[in-house]
Amino acid sequence: MLETSARLLRLLSLLQTTRDWTGAELADRLAVSTRTVRNDVERLRTLGYPVHATRGAVGGYRLGAGAALPPLLLDDEEAVAVTVGLRTAAGGSIAGIEEASLRALAKLEQVLPSRLRRRVNAVAAYTVRVPDGGTSPTVDSEVLGTLAALCRDHERLRFDYRDHSGASTVRTVEPYRLVNWGRRWYLVAWDTERADWRTFRVDRLTPRIPTGPRFAPRELPDADVAAYVSRRVSAAAWRYRARVLVRAPADVVAERITAAVGTVEVVDADTCVLDTGADAVETLGVYLGMLGVDFEVDGPPELVAHLRELAGRYGRATG
Repeated sequence: MLETSARLLRLLSLLQTTRDWTGAELADRLAVSTRTVRNDVERLRTLGYPVHATRGAVGGYRLGAGAALPPLLLDDEEAVAVTVGLRTAAGGSIAGIEEASLRALAKLEQVLPSRLRRRVNAVAAYTVRVPDGGTSPTVDSEVLGTLAALCRDHERLRFDYRDHSGASTVRTVEPYRLVNWGRRWYLVAWDTERADWRTFRVDRLTPRIPTGPRFAPRELPDADVAAYVSRRVSAAAWRYRARVLVRAPADVVAERITAAVGTVEVVDADTCVLDTGADAVETLGVYLGMLGVDFEVDGPPELVAHLRELAGRYGRATG
């Protein structure tokens, strides 16, 4: 039989799973009586853990949320994941959480077993981060938290928004999802005045408080919200666009590109159209070259000229 302290830790670990436990199930797991389980539950409550109990045939115990945060038990994989996440957050793109992340990281690393500390240090030592040159925007952590709460609670939001040219407008939206792409955050929302879905950069918006009334949720514009944002953001930033006829099945081409490159439309069993774009024709040339299949391009003129130049260059290189 486990000693009382060890048994309490084991009981807490079981209760932290997202399910209800009957007294009999817990007694069986801990090899004790149901009376001992009841006594241990009271000990956990005394220590500040909000253990809720329900009566009846389907009743049981569940760990709930309390007024204060009690100590948490993490398994090895969870501890490594949290530590790596805190290290990333300490130097990330969300303003205002760096110091808090470092404090939490110091507390966690202090109690990590040596075997886990070695794993975490190995990740840090052999992971190289590409510098962004300090040009990536940062997002205020309070703004991010406010937006997440509005998405959860289905509450309308009015905010001041600056577009890429610096012009400011006031928007009213129904917020649905936050999407993190690289070091940028985007809000996917239904614009009530334009009656359409819109994607907003979080670093460019300033919420107006208080927020608006609750709204009835709509069906999202795409089941894959991340891919939806990727397509919208990429297309908005493209300087050059092209519709390329590709001599390959659509599913083959789709496997060789990401949502940021473009979209694929079926023509027939052996042909498709790639709707793509980039801010430079050189980038488009790379995209097309990596398809590994034949294709036809009739515009824009800058892309046609660039591909002809590439063809001559490659021909000279092998001649």
